[in-house]
Amino acid sequence: MAEIAEQDSGKKGGRQKVKPPPHIDMTPMVDLMCLLIVFFMLTAAFTKAKIMEINLPEKIRDPNVEPPKIPESRTVNIILGPDDRVFWYPGMVREEDYGNPPPLRETTFGADGIRRLLVERNITLARRIYEFNQEILTGRISLPRDSIESEIRKLKRDDDTGPIVLIKAYKSANYGNFVEILDEMNIVGIARYSFVDLSWIENFMVERALGIASTASASTGN
Repeated sequence: MAEIAEQDSGKKGGRQKVKPPPHIDMTPMVDLMCLLIVFFMLTAAFTKAKIMEINLPEKIRDPNVEPPKIPESRTVNIILGPDDRVFWYPGMVREEDYGNPPPLRETTFGADGIRRLLVERNITLARRIYEFNQEILTGRISLPRDSIESEIRKLKRDDDTGPIVLIKAYKSANYGNFVEILDEMNIVGIARYSFVDLSWIENFMVERALGIASTASASTGN
């Protein structure tokens, strides 16, 4: 705040008031600075980068080591097609099936499409996770947040009934479908899923479902 000082003018009968240069009080600025520091600390914590977990198959470098066996009864193949289309088929397909490969079944993203399919095949694990969360909410079990997440991961790791989802992409699939299918995996709580390459016969199956395949392409393996 500005201050007023009195200065003797040297004349009899009175004093002359002289205004010194303005003085700015910085005390409110200190309070404002503290508020800004707290604001940036909170917003920096809220905007931390989110990590999207993606399971990729391990490359086997030793040719003498056989890849792990995947139970066909639990395998679900999801193929991301063009124009936001999504296909799926159960089990496995082999090269000797090129003459009569299994038909692809088309579904959609969302609750009434691929999510319902995954929920029906993952119902046992989903029920276990739901019952565990209910025990936490009702107070029957008291655990810190890190321990709760660790227990859910353990339930997924020990599960031997849920589907093994193999996610594959056709050449004209878009990135947004990758994000959508990952969201579905997390929403349903799929314990085992992985991104794998689309085989040539699966490529033929997609093109046949799209109406652009030829019988010759299947027989030659192109």
